Amino acid sequence: MFLYLLNLLLCLPIAFAAFGVTTSGSNMVADSGAGLVTTIHTTNGDITSILFNGKQLQDSTKFSQLSSGLGSATVTSNVANNIAVITIKTSTITHYVIVRSGENTLYMGTFASAEPDVGELRFIARLLKSSLPNGIPQSEIDGGTAIEGSDVFLVNGQTRSKFYSSVRFIQDQVHGVTGSGVGAFMIIPGVGYETSSGGPFFRDINNQGSAQLELNFYMNSNHEQTELYRTGFFGPGSFTRNMMKPGTYTATLYQGELEAGTGSVTVSAGRTATITLTSNLSRPSVIWSIGTVDGTPAGFLNANNIEHMHPSDSRMSNWGPITYTIGSSSVGTFPMAQFKTVNNPTTIKWTASSSQIGARTLRIRTTEAFAGGRPQIMVNSFTSNAPAAPPAVDSRGVTRGTWRGLNQVYDFAIPAGTLVTGANTIQINVISGSSGDGFLSPNFVYDSVELF
Repeated sequence: MFLYLLNLLLCLPIAFAAFGVTTSGSNMVADSGAGLVTTIHTTNGDITSILFNGKQLQDSTKFSQLSSGLGSATVTSNVANNIAVITIKTSTITHYVIVRSGENTLYMGTFASAEPDVGELRFIARLLKSSLPNGIPQSEIDGGTAIEGSDVFLVNGQTRSKFYSSVRFIQDQVHGVTGSGVGAFMIIPGVGYETSSGGPFFRDINNQGSAQLELNFYMNSNHEQTELYRTGFFGPGSFTRNMMKPGTYTATLYQGELEAGTGSVTVSAGRTATITLTSNLSRPSVIWSIGTVDGTPAGFLNANNIEHMHPSDSRMSNWGPITYTIGSSSVGTFPMAQFKTVNNPTTIKWTASSSQIGARTLRIRTTEAFAGGRPQIMVNSFTSNAPAAPPAVDSRGVTRGTWRGLNQVYDFAIPAGTLVTGANTIQINVISGSSGDGFLSPNFVYDSVELF
């Protein structure tokens, strides 16, 4: 079950009609008695009108709905104790729209026994742009030219995409759109993402501005999906919680966004369960390191922009290829991502003392890969073996504004006699059996690089 709210705000006094639900033909009309009048189509569950204090907020060409529309559904209503419950039901989905007397909020809950055929479970409010013109700027695509697929656009010299509106689930509690004196906000309670897959750091589309202004709540999708759609909970490490569904959970302990340990715990109704999680991360004593071991590219070149713009955006710093010198280069000059046909290779220069040479290991951690991209190294005249391709994730990844894929660790053994006292050169190359151009060439995102 997913629980979420569409909350509407308006700062104008007005006289209101009575609370209740009426049906006329194929229209079921729910009136909050406080200014919100919502019309739901009785054959498919689409919301076809949202009147708020007499102001129409619903677009008339595309309606608000689950997924991309249910096609057909059974729609019923029940009113009791000043609460109206509208139930929209198919063979695999039961969706509730709840209106409370005197409140300008649509409470929603969705139960799905199977993922929709379109591969994503979402509620999308398609709102009238003349009433609610102000969305998230980086996802406003109206008037733009597509530069990648059909979902990344160039608008007035800046890249825009609905994917650049995403926020990590663990942080995504409220997002919304506004107009003159009015706003519509999606409010996700603490348990709202409990049944979603992808974990606390998964992120998905919140908004897109085109001919309509779209406001989304994504429950599941195949946008950089790293695990099967499921019920259950992936939480942020150690915590105490008193609102959990009964069942057996895999609890994950994180260091940043890097899995550090897991354990299983069974929660029974009305009872308390505990679990102790211990980190099993391998953290050797290093000679030097670049970046922080935390499952993110935080601090690296362009990492502060990648969530909200395409790698080709003119606001990005030059991707390179980069040469990084141990001991003098700033971590902010090391690339957060490496693309086979854009900034390959990345070169590391290092002056070693006699006590630092000999047989060593270079460890490269990555957070995401596209088209089988993974690192291979050359140290002075030595070339490492090519590691196996990482697990495939069916998504473009970093060009869609996310580094959150499947964390990988690549350990490269450097034989004795390879490193020398004095100047050493390490090259990191992207390799892959696949091809591609520019930022859609095989690539990976760095977490950290360590020598030990």
